[in-house]
Amino acid sequence: MSEVSDFLDKHPDVETFDTIIPDLCGVIRGKRIARGGIESIYKKGFQLPGSSVFLDVRGDTDDPSGMGVSDGDPDVTAHPVAGSLVMVPWFEKPMAQLLVSFFEEDGTPYIFDPRHVLQRVLNRFSDIGLRPVVALEQEFYLIDPEGGMEGNPKPPILPSTGRRASGTQVLSISDLEGFALYLDQVAECCKIQKIPVGPVTSELATGQYEINLMHTDDPLVACDHALLLPRVVKGVARVHGVNATFMAKPYPDQSGSGMHMHVSLLDEKGNNVFSGGDETGNEILHNAVAGLLDTMADAMAIFAPNINSFRRFMPGTYVPISRSWGANNRSVAIRIPAGDDANRRLEHRIAGADANPYLALAAVLAGMHHGISKKISPPPPAGIDTPPVDDHGLPKKWHRALNVLEKSEVMAEYLGKEYCDLYVTCKRDEMENFMAEASPREYEWYLRPEG
Repeated sequence: MSEVSDFLDKHPDVETFDTIIPDLCGVIRGKRIARGGIESIYKKGFQLPGSSVFLDVRGDTDDPSGMGVSDGDPDVTAHPVAGSLVMVPWFEKPMAQLLVSFFEEDGTPYIFDPRHVLQRVLNRFSDIGLRPVVALEQEFYLIDPEGGMEGNPKPPILPSTGRRASGTQVLSISDLEGFALYLDQVAECCKIQKIPVGPVTSELATGQYEINLMHTDDPLVACDHALLLPRVVKGVARVHGVNATFMAKPYPDQSGSGMHMHVSLLDEKGNNVFSGGDETGNEILHNAVAGLLDTMADAMAIFAPNINSFRRFMPGTYVPISRSWGANNRSVAIRIPAGDDANRRLEHRIAGADANPYLALAAVLAGMHHGISKKISPPPPAGIDTPPVDDHGLPKKWHRALNVLEKSEVMAEYLGKEYCDLYVTCKRDEMENFMAEASPREYEWYLRPEG
């Protein structure tokens, strides 16, 4: 209770609190609470439908596995996540927010809460005396709120010049300066919300940026930060008259947006168990890499959660198209970054910016644990001059990826069979609903065919 009491004393003007929980798609759900009810939430929680965490991307439910409608849509109890109560500085009126997590009536974790899915995998590492250290990198686009023809995105107007952004200028300082006030405010809001951000870079495409989150030895907190960062990025963007999107492939002819995950492992004495060996790491790092390659196809439906996600996998765009690994090579799926041996880590480069961070990291850690526990050896690493080769065993179509996940014994073992079944059912429903409506191209090609 001291957390909320101290917060109320420090912020007497705050009247509303947004409670936040991620759903299966990584979309923020929750409830807005008046000031008078916030202390009660910290004492005993509050009720929300359990189906809140397995809605589709539109916020609808198709009654997956008979849950959400057929069972009467029962409530579960939402409890605050300790340390997550912060101000929302970009709102005009004083407002705060806090993360919540779902529990059953008897206090056991609700198995369909993505936070608990990740925790179950983390427990497997605790059992062998290892602790993951994690940092996530998230890419996004700034886009014009007006949009283009038929809702297509278009680059924003640069405040510094009054001209529309154009061209490809990777690591461009002038592009950073074009939205300097915006990026400064994002950094300031992250500081207020205790989101530890590192460097901001201008990426390969027009209006694309990447923000790095700092390493933490609490993977749940790392994913909390990855969930909340897009809320900051989008909220501040609206203040500056632009929109931000974490869509994986908003432009067909430009670079997609990814969520790269950096992971190392510490033993009970705090030593990095990946240290040692050559530039590709030591045996335990090789085991982790092998596990990731072995389970990559199984987890593709989590790393790429919708139909647009798969458009990102194109040759020549620094997006991996094969189950590959290597040192200091950005074309591979699992990269061993250059750097000093004490900080040796792996970088997982498959997931899109639209992936649920808790589920994506759970799948990555599951693959690593699988490889380490089974002592699997990887194939030879790709050299710096090795061209990427398309891997037909890696499902790069939505329906194929869902079929592979449905049959995956490893993902069922780590994430839970019930959760994997629910995920596949929800995403198939989403896919069927998406395909049920004719697209503009469908009319263009088939409405009046020649001949």
